[in-house]
Amino acid sequence: MILVADRAILARGWRRWIFSFAAGVAGALAMPPFGFLPALALSLTPAVWLIDGAGKAGPSRWAPLKSAALIGWFWGFGYFVAGLWWLGAAFLVEADQFAWALPFGVLGLPALLAFFTAFGFALARLLWLPDASRVFALAFGLSISEWLRGHVFTGFPWNNPGMALGQNLWLMQSASLVGLYGLSFLAIAICASPALAITGRTARERWTVPGLAVALLLAMAAFGFWRVPSEPTATVENVRLRIMQPNLPQDAKFNPRNRDAIMRRYLTLSASTGRDGQTAADATHIIWPESAFPFLLHRDPASLAQIGGLLEPGSVLITGAARMDEPLPGEAVGKFYNAIQVIDDRGTILGHYDKVHLVPFGEYVPKVLDTLIRAVGLRQFVHIPGGFEPSQERRLLSIPGLPPVAATICYEAIFPGDILPEGPRPDLILNVTNDGWFGQTTGPYQHFAQARLRSVEEGLPMVRAANTGISAVVDPYGRIVDSIPLGVEGILDAKLPVAAKANLSSKTSRFSLTAMLVICLMTLIVRRKQRVSSI
Repeated sequence: MILVADRAILARGWRRWIFSFAAGVAGALAMPPFGFLPALALSLTPAVWLIDGAGKAGPSRWAPLKSAALIGWFWGFGYFVAGLWWLGAAFLVEADQFAWALPFGVLGLPALLAFFTAFGFALARLLWLPDASRVFALAFGLSISEWLRGHVFTGFPWNNPGMALGQNLWLMQSASLVGLYGLSFLAIAICASPALAITGRTARERWTVPGLAVALLLAMAAFGFWRVPSEPTATVENVRLRIMQPNLPQDAKFNPRNRDAIMRRYLTLSASTGRDGQTAADATHIIWPESAFPFLLHRDPASLAQIGGLLEPGSVLITGAARMDEPLPGEAVGKFYNAIQVIDDRGTILGHYDKVHLVPFGEYVPKVLDTLIRAVGLRQFVHIPGGFEPSQERRLLSIPGLPPVAATICYEAIFPGDILPEGPRPDLILNVTNDGWFGQTTGPYQHFAQARLRSVEEGLPMVRAANTGISAVVDPYGRIVDSIPLGVEGILDAKLPVAAKANLSSKTSRFSLTAMLVICLMTLIVRRKQRVSSI
């Protein structure tokens, strides 16, 4: 290991960039579905050594920062290519139109996201000292860059380093205190600490911080063991859920010619007998996934009548379905929304929720690029004229027989601290999604893991319906009550877990993250001043 550390510190030119890229690739193995936590240590430990070597980048004052930024870019590029390669599957759904753009999606997005890690590495180098504090400098720099990645340009906090801890039932419970971004700070500091065990200048430095990291990891596990009840979570009375996972191929799902076959499949599957002998007649709430129809359900009385015929009196169906407002005077068509709609046994739509956080290029084309993109004949993936419109506010969805619902559609569930509306706290997170775009890849596993962590952060159960999987019911501690695997057609019958009390994270996650970063920054500044004054 000492030889590896020396080579990382002394690497120059292309060898340094390859070393950085490979270290980033290793970190992706800590993400779902692999969840190999030591992989993040194998990724961040050499990152510390590489930034050490950046101090010898040249005589210029800014040379170390530029070198650290370049190291961070290659590290991030490797991390995001290895973690997000599955995005390429979406370009093959309609290969005749989008296959040519596959390299831009698989390599282009990681290349852009890597600028965030470049900033994080450079910020870390700015606070760098040749002692144990450099581990916290890296944790500080990358935590800032990860927060920015989750918020700038609509945000994309996918595969945040905190997810390395956010998959284990006991370790994920710390998210109830500090949220995902706080979990990331801890994950980076813990997994970068082995660097000191190899290159620490003194015996104390070699063992103190790595020892504290191990102790912290054990303390987090102990907290999780204490927090998770030994008994199953109590359930809401008189609520019996049935989740339908049709496992439709994406190219068939959006083909209008399949509308009748799709509706028959949904109805037949929803009415089938479950593994415990339950039927649709036993369910109070039937849930279908996102974008379930290749037509506008609210403008199709025959389909609404068929849904009404499926339901028992007093029961409702909750489904993803695109909807269109009435056109304004002078307009040919109204605005389209990616929505969740609630339908009763008479086929009447009782209410809806419109998606707030749309997927750029998937559901809409950013206006600043709209003219240019259309000039070369491109469009968003979803076949909606002009793309979807975002809702202007997040609000609770009222569903008969259920407690207040925080509805999320697709990747809205990956944004920590941004899934609950202002006002009264809901008692349930509902997530409908369509991960059929990404086939049998790692993407749907990553999506489910991130959605699951929202339950821990907010102390709320989650009910999730996905087209191809993973559909599940999750309790407020992140325990999976039941699920349907990826790539399987089926139904899931379950009761609804009750909500837990509001967590510290749901109330003060931003404050706790800010406090952690401020304490870290002040400590690093004091250390730098002490070192300068001693020279």
